[in-house]
Amino acid sequence: MVLYLAEALKSGRELAEDFNKQVRVICDRGRLMLRFTTGGRRYRFYLRLPDSKQNRRLAEAKATQIEWDIRSNNFDPTLEKYQPQLKKEVTVIAIPPRSVTQLFQEFSEHKAKAVDRRTLEKYRALESRLSQFFGDHVAELGEAAALKFIEFLKDHQQPRTIKDRLSILNACWQWACKAGKVSHNPWKEICFKTPPKQQPRPFTRAEILAILEAFKTGSYSHYANYVEFLFLTGTRTAEAIGLRWRHVADDFSSIWIGESITRGGKQKSTKTNRDRVFPCNTRLAQFLEAIKPATAQADDLVFPAPNGNPISDNNFCKRAWAKSLEVAGVPYRKPYNTRHTFISHCLAGGMNPVELAAVTGHDVQTLYRSYAGVVSSRPKIPTIF
Repeated sequence: MVLYLAEALKSGRELAEDFNKQVRVICDRGRLMLRFTTGGRRYRFYLRLPDSKQNRRLAEAKATQIEWDIRSNNFDPTLEKYQPQLKKEVTVIAIPPRSVTQLFQEFSEHKAKAVDRRTLEKYRALESRLSQFFGDHVAELGEAAALKFIEFLKDHQQPRTIKDRLSILNACWQWACKAGKVSHNPWKEICFKTPPKQQPRPFTRAEILAILEAFKTGSYSHYANYVEFLFLTGTRTAEAIGLRWRHVADDFSSIWIGESITRGGKQKSTKTNRDRVFPCNTRLAQFLEAIKPATAQADDLVFPAPNGNPISDNNFCKRAWAKSLEVAGVPYRKPYNTRHTFISHCLAGGMNPVELAAVTGHDVQTLYRSYAGVVSSRPKIPTIF
């Protein structure tokens, strides 16, 4: 028992002596060094740091770390643990800047799921023009380069098409700025004016009757109801193509218009992304009641193509419409002119422009600007005093 206590006291003295040992910070020829003894071995440890106030504080912190490691039996005799951690060199790989064409391709891929096929066709056409003009030019364009491209487009496209393409380019670079792909948008401040365009002449009452007769008695009689509906309502062709029986009130008093089918066969909302209710007059209500099949289901198209699918407006326009107008002896205007015809006749008949804009899904200001010549109910300024 006495021997055991003696050994314990001896171990305690050695531990106390070890605790009293200090790691000294020394400057040796301008370099900082730590010097200490532990486990019967002397250490001279260079820190690879030049002598300075800041580096001395680092050396003292390192000395404290070594002392604590010695006392807690975590000392690393190789000293590797105590070497200052030098910053590793970072290899920077230079990524070539995006070209104009590459940036527009990324934008097209970003929008691919949100737009219809016709819009994607516009994107592809515009991408071809960008590649043709800019080649490998980087996407960080200045306004001067952007203006030169607009001048280039003038040799290949109509003003209204150029204005549409400018809108797409502005949207592309705006998206790229938000995504950090470019630093600025050179298209934002460019103002491209288009010359005024005369509205096509609306069909007269006699022309409407001649066109309907040509459809009913000709080889394209399947489309007669569709054409008559366009003249009766002035709806957009895509809205009429996408109309289903569930959109028509059971008593045929009204039609809900909130969906359309694009040229690519994709169902989407209306052009303005707003729905509206079209009130049916007696003529339209009787027409709808007469053409509704007894077996019609809610989701059935009101005006399907002969094969039961949605009407292809492009195919209809080139074949059925063009041939029927020729048979009717009516100068050619596009099918969309049925909308212009409906609005013009309603305004000429004295219908309130605000109410007409509501049922046709038009913007009131656009309606006034486009149809000012036939607005009979023009506002009158009252005498105030």
